[in-house]
Amino acid sequence: MITRSNLAEQLREYQIRSKHDWASISFFSSTSSNFSTSRVDVVVFVIWELVILAFLVFSAVSLYFRNVRLAFILVSITVSLLLCMKITKQVRLARKKKRRMLLPLSM
Repeated sequence: MITRSNLAEQLREYQIRSKHDWASISFFSSTSSNFSTSRVDVVVFVIWELVILAFLVFSAVSLYFRNVRLAFILVSITVSLLLCMKITKQVRLARKKKRRMLLPLSM
């Protein structure tokens, strides 16, 4: 027989199993989000971070060679990528939250 305590125990075990602590995502994410992230999300955000790091390195190199215009363009692209990353993170969290709210209470 399914009881409330059994459901609560199963939910707790599921949350423990599906919990991921990824340092790269937590750096750019807000601390108030309690949703677990999938491996696809982790791969996507690691790729974003590598691209952002590459743009920052290229802008530093272009400043070293005294090409200020190129450095400014690369820094602006980096800032826009950071904003896009934050926006996509918020959209995904909103979708997950909405999907969870649609689940029946018996689950």
